Amino acid sequence: MYTYNEGCVFNSLDDIKGKNITVMGLGLNGGGLATVRFFLKYGAFVTVTDMKTEEQLASSIDALSQDEEVCKSRLKYVLGCHRLEDFENADCVIKNPGIKIEGNKYLAAAHAIETDISIFLHFSKAPIIAVTGSKGKSSTVSALHYGLNKAGFTCFLGGNITVSPLSFLEQTNENTPVVLELSSWQLADLRGRKALKPFIAIITKIVPDHLNWYGNMYDYIADKRLIYADQTKDDYTIIDYDGDEMGSSPCDCIDGKSGCDEHKTWGDLFAAETKGTVLRYTRGSVLENAFGVYQENGDAGFEGKVILEGEKTPVTILKNLAVPGEHAKINVLNAALVMYLMKVPPEHIITIMGDWQGVAHRLQFFYTYKNVRFFNDSCATVPEASSAASQAFGKPVILITGGTDKGLSFDVLVKTLSAKGSDAVAPKALYFLSGTGTDKVIPELDKNGVNYYGPYSNLDGLLFDLKKNLELKKEIFENGDDEIVVFSPGATSFGMFANEFDRGNQFMDRVKAIFH
Repeated sequence: MYTYNEGCVFNSLDDIKGKNITVMGLGLNGGGLATVRFFLKYGAFVTVTDMKTEEQLASSIDALSQDEEVCKSRLKYVLGCHRLEDFENADCVIKNPGIKIEGNKYLAAAHAIETDISIFLHFSKAPIIAVTGSKGKSSTVSALHYGLNKAGFTCFLGGNITVSPLSFLEQTNENTPVVLELSSWQLADLRGRKALKPFIAIITKIVPDHLNWYGNMYDYIADKRLIYADQTKDDYTIIDYDGDEMGSSPCDCIDGKSGCDEHKTWGDLFAAETKGTVLRYTRGSVLENAFGVYQENGDAGFEGKVILEGEKTPVTILKNLAVPGEHAKINVLNAALVMYLMKVPPEHIITIMGDWQGVAHRLQFFYTYKNVRFFNDSCATVPEASSAASQAFGKPVILITGGTDKGLSFDVLVKTLSAKGSDAVAPKALYFLSGTGTDKVIPELDKNGVNYYGPYSNLDGLLFDLKKNLELKKEIFENGDDEIVVFSPGATSFGMFANEFDRGNQFMDRVKAIFH
């Protein structure tokens, strides 16, 4: 695994002036835009290179061309290809995290490589709350950002959530907490730099993901472990207490052996390895020989409680939530735990987090047609997330799922859709978008006698059929009960959509156009 040199190529922000910077990957989600603006602001000459064409990147290019504060005389584009000279002649290359460094001849020619995250961490003095994992990252960081700002902090949010932290670097100081959502790729780009020293690190539920990139769980987890690599005992590491989900192999230790006796789960491995103060989270009501947060469901409803070392009795920090689903509780509970560690009074945490409405593209309620409610969960890109979304409402839903395979097992999703789990609720109806992931699921559903519609090669065909089928069942609109439609692909959709955000936006737009 590639290891970078410790420190940063720039000694100060003033050191950027006059430097030749190559931005590798402009993209469409804002990170590349923020990077270009940042380096132009500090006086660099910037070359933007991207394998996408000018037409494909039109929205990003237009945003820069219309920005009066951008110095166009120091900006040039090389699009539709990469040229070796743009890397050889650069003082520094700013790398997009979605580009592999191993075996890349262009990056091999670079004198220095940084990322927007590494630059930010080197120059910001803000306390960092870093979040990684496979499921629940974006919901956790969004809840945290909302909660801390409502509690009176000036808090910023960036990273994998599609906001570059370079866009707010100058506004941060020792008193402005920064919440960073970090993907495994973003963490890999920090290996060896000694730049990430989070005051609080959270690792959300681990399940297999990006195995088409990594090839195995061990290498995927090796990047996740970087989040706590440089923590100290004065920092906190918040880690899963529960067992790993089906499809997630037992612990792969440093020696590469799977299923060792000492570490039964990924959480156990992280807890044994970090130098930070370990806190655990659980969906259950018991934390044996551990401190952290747990859940209780009694006559008074749901309560999230915390117990820390040195405290005699648990403290309630969370009660009933506005966002749906059992999986949402643990994400918001972890956000509440961070607020508690940052001395927000428990009664304030309960009030603030009880009002949180969730985050876009993650079980996002956005439309009602008659008594049919539509939810957009497009950021569910792993099968486990789609499985959880289908169970989030405690009743059968109409589930729209499927897409492109990332080299993952769909066993969890098949089991849920077939209602083979002890408490699984089968969907009322099932619609599939086409893709290589769908091609893996459908034969298994056929074996189990599960009915479904599709697969469909586009949203319009699927939604028109859904509307027709709903209208044929008049009792749906006559009995007064809510009908729930959940769009939770559990896969990517390469070729059909630009990314999961584009997919979610298109879904919401087409629903509103067709169901009116």
